[in-house]
Amino acid sequence: MTTGRLAAAAGYSVQQVRDLERLGMIPPAVRMTNGYRRFGPEHLTALRAYRALAAAVGPVEARSVMHDVQVLPYDEALARVVELHSGLARARDECLAALRALDVIVDEAAHDAPPLPGDAMSITELANAIGVRSSALRFWEKEGLVAPERIDRNNIRSYSPAAARNARIVAALRAGGYRIPAVRAVMASIGTDGETDTARDALHERLRTVAVQSEALLRAGADIATLIGNVAPLSTISNPTSAVATARLSPSPPAGTTGGS
Repeated sequence: MTTGRLAAAAGYSVQQVRDLERLGMIPPAVRMTNGYRRFGPEHLTALRAYRALAAAVGPVEARSVMHDVQVLPYDEALARVVELHSGLARARDECLAALRALDVIVDEAAHDAPPLPGDAMSITELANAIGVRSSALRFWEKEGLVAPERIDRNNIRSYSPAAARNARIVAALRAGGYRIPAVRAVMASIGTDGETDTARDALHERLRTVAVQSEALLRAGADIATLIGNVAPLSTISNPTSAVATARLSPSPPAGTTGGS
């Protein structure tokens, strides 16, 4: 098919197809005697795979993966995609752990005795309690996420129960994959209504995002499996006399079977 037909079928512009070929995201097109490109089904498969990968892990990582799966041996190429699934699974686990942490915070707030005037924690005590470094708490303070009090002439930080609670929520959101600007927006809302519902909604939204990414990665994986099972590695295309240029490495046939036509 022509560049225009491939672009229309894949939902890209003609220039995008040319750019993606130049970047190695799809196998090189066949050049006709008149210089025009001709593409086949494998190119459409590669474009679908790249689009889904970009939705799953972002365009930068998608470009890296598409390059790797076209030059690596079959088993290593598949392992490259499996690694991405593992990363999304970890992101989901982190979100679920953050939600459980919020449940604990809410439960403690409901059952703990009212704080006394002297109840406070030092920066070291709070850092140890929530499992972060003291430097993280200082950074969160600089970013306006946590507001400790300053006491005595040495200006030592002291965290009230409310400040400690906010620090734990920040830690939960950060563990759930949220970056500082998003955490700041959530904490500003919490400061207004005093509830953790906004933080909980943010983490549930993160879970939905991970699910969408996982679905896109599944689609990409199916196309990549088709692509690498039928296309020779790009590193061999420049050497058509090479024995490995005749076929993509594929799994060994089951025991008891023989090759040939």
